[in-house]
Amino acid sequence: MWCVRASGYAARAAADEWLLDAEERARVRAFVRDRDRDRYRVAHVALRRLLGAYLDEDPAAVGLVREPCPGCGEPHGRPAVADAPFHFSLAHSGDLTLLAFAGTPVGIDVETDPSPEAAAEIGAMLHPRERAELAAVPHRARPASVGRCWTRKEAYLKGVGIGLAEDPAVTYVGTGPAPADLPGWSLTDVPVPPGHAAACAVRRPGHDLPAPASRPSSLTAADRHEFRA
Repeated sequence: MWCVRASGYAARAAADEWLLDAEERARVRAFVRDRDRDRYRVAHVALRRLLGAYLDEDPAAVGLVREPCPGCGEPHGRPAVADAPFHFSLAHSGDLTLLAFAGTPVGIDVETDPSPEAAAEIGAMLHPRERAELAAVPHRARPASVGRCWTRKEAYLKGVGIGLAEDPAVTYVGTGPAPADLPGWSLTDVPVPPGHAAACAVRRPGHDLPAPASRPSSLTAADRHEFRA
């Protein structure tokens, strides 16, 4: 897994925008707010740099596709590189972008803690057991508990490939300090700065992804952090 801060990498990502394909550049231009544009560009330039390093290819030449959706079969499932020996997932929120790579399907999510009002709204949509757990949590601690639960849920559903097409009330992932055990999946909370929550889901059985063939040249130590779960 990799963590990139938009504030530290935005200028370099802007200079490296040429690495993006036409669709990605169109998405960059479509954003109204600079911070949203920077966050998207940082995430996708970092993704291409890392894919190029893992594949030992020109990052600009890496072709991204969408896998078939497990629910309907249409091509809007997990993002992928055709014929790559690994899977990947990315997420961004606030200043943080997280990228995960694994030998089996993987999903990652990061979110800033919701406001108390948003936490109440999200909490009402969760699994009945999760709602019961939240009811026992002091009000001041509920936003962090909801954020923790939501990132676990999104990471798992992104790994499965259906995202929020599944009702958030269906799969139980838990709101407590440790995520629930999901058959066939390894679900782990990811350490991130205070005020955020993050989680990663990897389908079992997995195998370690080899180190990149070359270190991504523009991801300096000041810009990124590599860590393993």
